[in-house]
Amino acid sequence: MTTLAPRRTDRPWRLACLLLLGLLAARPGEADEALPAPPSTYPPLETRVMVPRLDAIGAEAPVPEQATEAVMMPEEEAATSGDDASASPVAPETEEADIEPVPTVAVAAPEPLAPPPLKRLEIMLDWYPSPRHAALILARDNGVLPRNGLEIVLSTPADPSVPTRLLAAGRVDLAVTRQPLLHLQVDRGLPLIRVATLVGLPLAAVILRDGQGEASLARLAGKRVGYADEDGRDILLPALLKPHGIMPAELTLTDVNFALAAAMVEDEVDGLIVSSRLQLPRQLADEGVAAQLWRVEAHGIPLHDGLILVANRDRLGGQKEAIRKLVAALEETTAWMIEFPDEAWQRLITSEPGIDTPANRAAWPEILRRFSARPAAMDFQRYAGFERFLHERDLVGEQTPVDRLGVDPGAP
Repeated sequence: MTTLAPRRTDRPWRLACLLLLGLLAARPGEADEALPAPPSTYPPLETRVMVPRLDAIGAEAPVPEQATEAVMMPEEEAATSGDDASASPVAPETEEADIEPVPTVAVAAPEPLAPPPLKRLEIMLDWYPSPRHAALILARDNGVLPRNGLEIVLSTPADPSVPTRLLAAGRVDLAVTRQPLLHLQVDRGLPLIRVATLVGLPLAAVILRDGQGEASLARLAGKRVGYADEDGRDILLPALLKPHGIMPAELTLTDVNFALAAAMVEDEVDGLIVSSRLQLPRQLADEGVAAQLWRVEAHGIPLHDGLILVANRDRLGGQKEAIRKLVAALEETTAWMIEFPDEAWQRLITSEPGIDTPANRAAWPEILRRFSARPAAMDFQRYAGFERFLHERDLVGEQTPVDRLGVDPGAP
């Protein structure tokens, strides 16, 4: 059974409120007073709404005053429609001054990063620039080295005997020389070590003024012989003379420095021991001097590298990475020269115009065939055999181990 709650009512309260209102309305003196009427319109706001012009956003300079427009309320428009021009609405300066300029963003390309500095190697040649130095000259100028963070500077010695001595003293980073001179100077205590082969075959020879005598090295007896290099005087010449029973003391030896051809042309010497046999006979012929040539490897001298690059053994650890990059660039350049010999010659004489002589032009194909296609690779048997040859003939003192004569910089 469901029980219904009694219904609540607020009717007594409503009656009380109506009675109270009636009493208030009946107060004397207030019946004729009327409530104030509300205004017909809202009061003027007396301000301006500043609307920025969208085409000014993104400009680098702040938005000028002309870039905004005033939007007036209807009351302001009515006030300005009269004849009094001075009644035109002007926004208070304080409010207009508070408007901040529209922020802008400038987009520009970042500054380029500076390339890292190039590792520099100074290399002293064994002679003035020659076609046999082509790999070094072209590698210097063909852009291969900078890609690997390297640059080289080639210098010419004042005397052919100084490059390896300056290298031993730490005055240059690398030097160009020949394998026989390396054996001789290591035996004398210089800290030299072979790091690359530029020309892998001998370039040395004996050249004698042509005559009616026998075509034999025995003709050297009693002759005036000029030389420019220590290995020619102290290694090659004694080894060539010994089978003929001739002692070096029986010759008149003259250091002619760079003036090999001039010494023969001016009749200062009867013959020469040289390391440039591919060019000198043509030079002498152009000067009207007939000569005979003996290749050293055809007269008892073992095959050896005709031109090598040597480093200071005491500084090799800190230079090995740079040398490895250099030798890789030499290999790339040599491969290109062999593939494009004519273009290589044109680039060579553009880089070094002094190379462009009739003798060098004639010798270029022969020199090109002798360049080492793998300059880093070292023939350890060849170096060991040459060292043994010198030791057996008392041309060096102690027999030097091969690992103190040369190294392959690319080997692990």
